[in-house]
Amino acid sequence: MKNTGYSRFITEMQVRPDDIDMNQHVHNSRYFDYVLAARYEQMERCYAFPMEEFLKHRYGWVVRKAIVDYKRPLGLGDWFSVETGIVTLENKGCVVSFSIKSKKTGKECCEGEFHYTMINTETGRSEVIPEWIIERYSI
Repeated sequence: MKNTGYSRFITEMQVRPDDIDMNQHVHNSRYFDYVLAARYEQMERCYAFPMEEFLKHRYGWVVRKAIVDYKRPLGLGDWFSVETGIVTLENKGCVVSFSIKSKKTGKECCEGEFHYTMINTETGRSEVIPEWIIERYSI
């Protein structure tokens, strides 16, 4: 991962039984859930900006585009880390890159990016990110 000038954060998680598919490894869609759960946790712990506060201001994030490169599977009970960080902050959105690594092997299981658009939760329309939010994320 290249250094973008923004901080990167790590959240640890464990594979649960309901994450497993018929091939006995984590279903591809669960990796999306892992990244979203990590970002939610990191908003509160790392940015001191919990999603509840974000919503009080009538803002929300929607995924506009997701890119995932799957490299190796995770299995039942595996512990893993989700590292995320902002790559770019744009006028109405941001790009967040991520890497999911097995705690047992230290190897990367998948990596990618999510392209988010900020919306007004009352109108459902995209909005320009206010400067005070940019400041909160610029750590």
